[in-house]
Amino acid sequence: MRRSSMTLFSDPSSQYSHRVRIVLAEKGVTVDIEDIDSKSVTQEVLEANPYGTLPTLVDRDLALYESKVVMEYLDERFPHPPLLPVYPVARAQSRLLIHRIERDWCALVDTIIDNPESKKSQAARKEFRESLITISDVFSEMPFFMSEEFTLVDCCLAPMLWRLPQLGIDLPNNPRTKSLLDYLERLFDRPSFQESLTDLEREIRA
Repeated sequence: MRRSSMTLFSDPSSQYSHRVRIVLAEKGVTVDIEDIDSKSVTQEVLEANPYGTLPTLVDRDLALYESKVVMEYLDERFPHPPLLPVYPVARAQSRLLIHRIERDWCALVDTIIDNPESKKSQAARKEFRESLITISDVFSEMPFFMSEEFTLVDCCLAPMLWRLPQLGIDLPNNPRTKSLLDYLERLFDRPSFQESLTDLEREIRA
């Protein structure tokens, strides 16, 4: 499949599609975004991606899927502003943070969204909330997650944190969580983040 312009096939409610939309907005990339329900992907998506998963990015003859691969491709193809550190050690550390976020938190979020009323989801909700409160101090040291600059790590965190009301998670507003709540505000106020939101995502915090 070849397209004359870059196209992102995106689930308008998925955290994984959302993170790629943030990168595109951060880079100011001109792209056609086609909203598709993950449960009923089109033949065009299946031709580009044998797994039929979203997000799927088509850039002329190139088709990419798996959100982390897509984000890194966009960061390398459009180097300004950079969303990964320049030096190999720091880049590796950022990639490891993203891996840990996926293993520790994304899985919890997916569990809650898939079956919100189940006992498994109740346990996941409690674990995710407590984990966020526990790491609040991290945000008192630097403006972004373990970084002075906005990075791909923040692009992975922002969609989950935006969805907290949808997940049934209410963070306490106290001195312990102030740094975390300030971080949320910094993320959500970024023009690129606001631009990345779909109508469905805006409704979460309407």
